[in-house]
Amino acid sequence: MNWEPIRKSREDQVVPPHLLDYAEACATFSWESIRRELSGLPGGKGLNIAYEAVDRHADGARRDHLAIRWLGREGLVRDFTYGDLKALSNRFANVLRWLGVGAGDRVFALAGRIPELYIAALGTLKNRSVFAPLFSAFGPEPVAQRLMRGDAGILVTTKRLYTQKVAHLRERLPQLRYVLLTDAPDDADDGLLSLPRLMEAASEVFIIPPTDPEDMALLHFTSGTTGMPKGAIHVHNAVLMHYATAKYVLDLHPDDIFWCTADPGWVTGTSYGIIAPLTHGVTNIVDEADFDADRWYRILESQKVTVWYTAPTAIRRLMRLEIEPRKQYDLSSLRLVHSVGEPLNPEGVVWGQEALGLPIHDNWWQTETGGIMIANYAAMDIRPGSMGRPLPGIEAAIVRRIDGTGAQVVTAPNVEGDLALKPGWPSMFRGYLHDEERYRSCFVDGWYITGDLAMRDEDGYFWFVGRADDIIKTAGHMVGPFEVESAMMEHPAVAEVGVIGKPDPIIGELVKAFVTLKPGFEPGEKLRMELLGFGRTRLGSAVAPKEIEFEEHLPHTRSGKIMRRLLKARELGLPEGDLSTLEETR
Repeated sequence: MNWEPIRKSREDQVVPPHLLDYAEACATFSWESIRRELSGLPGGKGLNIAYEAVDRHADGARRDHLAIRWLGREGLVRDFTYGDLKALSNRFANVLRWLGVGAGDRVFALAGRIPELYIAALGTLKNRSVFAPLFSAFGPEPVAQRLMRGDAGILVTTKRLYTQKVAHLRERLPQLRYVLLTDAPDDADDGLLSLPRLMEAASEVFIIPPTDPEDMALLHFTSGTTGMPKGAIHVHNAVLMHYATAKYVLDLHPDDIFWCTADPGWVTGTSYGIIAPLTHGVTNIVDEADFDADRWYRILESQKVTVWYTAPTAIRRLMRLEIEPRKQYDLSSLRLVHSVGEPLNPEGVVWGQEALGLPIHDNWWQTETGGIMIANYAAMDIRPGSMGRPLPGIEAAIVRRIDGTGAQVVTAPNVEGDLALKPGWPSMFRGYLHDEERYRSCFVDGWYITGDLAMRDEDGYFWFVGRADDIIKTAGHMVGPFEVESAMMEHPAVAEVGVIGKPDPIIGELVKAFVTLKPGFEPGEKLRMELLGFGRTRLGSAVAPKEIEFEEHLPHTRSGKIMRRLLKARELGLPEGDLSTLEETR
């Protein structure tokens, strides 16, 4: 906390921010006032995310306003107005209806950032079905786990991804009724259908059925440390949070051109790469390609992006390059830069000020919260390294757990504890699918315990301390050790695996696996490379281990659990802590 604050003044603001006085905004805020800024379904028939994001604009003055500009990897550009999005998402909703897909049925998407993914998301929500995005770089096993646990009935994907990651899994997925291929001109069989053919035959007229704000809308999977991926349930009422955070944090105004670099396979890419900007009727940039510094700067320049939302990993990559952005590119349109995914180090905030002419506004939230909870705001001084202050309408606190059954709020500043939130915000997850007990365990004494450790300073700024569990944050992705360990143990040479996150200056943490071999196998460089390749094949490059170390014995508790905490402490040369539960060395 020793970095000098970055002061803000009214003269700094190109556009007057929505949130000018933080204290006043918190004192006067109500969720009902946010609800009144949205339309609701015609005739008072409820609240539907897709209607607020698309139809209310398409039925009004912004019908011909550019909603999505899609930038293809090879240079193709496709533009979609709000009117276009309404017609196309209506077609997709009618496709689902024709296939017998109804309210609550799960529609999964496994695709890169292609237009069909965005149309499918909106059409699914219109049909009151549940949209469940998957990251396209996942390997076959993570895909299978999520499809099974999520009760997938429909999968939208491409021919390549289907062949590589799904085709051989169909026998394990009896509930998967149809696969819709975005790039197939004709049906392959009764269950493998051409989405273009279906879309062409579908009507552009669709009346969104009455939608209860508490109807399930989104299913986002987040990895756990002791089990399979958890499906966090979000409802249509979450749109209030998407809209409010886009207003107060992202500070979107009608003429903004917004770009969120996150993939919709992760919650940020859905909440802020699709829903939030569209609820404000702005132009949303979607780039199909992966990270490339020159391409990114050229997009900021050519598309005249005004508000940019990206990740600390990308920022750290940009910082390492010998590029002087303001000298080499025209970034004069850019007025706000935001970051999320993992804590942004103070150097990154200051780099933004020096290299881009704008400080980077970090913010904090989780898959479970559904939207931004704590943030740095356009009109508020930034304390580099801080998460910022809670959004109006959000009550955050530092608490200490008491005997696992109670939670005591810490009122003194600069004291570490569990970061906790008072339940009740609209985008709070409503459960973990098929795991009510795990869901209940997240709440203690009237608080949602986030699993993150933090502290709060004298002025109410929150500071991230670390994870309270073993989740690995790598390049903005959440990786659960159990998921990686399970897949790696499928290799015939592997007897046991322990996985940790190892600090890395570029991607935050890299996945490192400690491997015990079965009898008859000898450790060596050849086997190490084989296991690295096996991991990439099974899990995908985003999740697979990047380092492997052979261990004769892994440390276990007396109950048989691998002590990942101890593996990490030994790897980093840290104190090993309490070893009372460590089993005797064999």
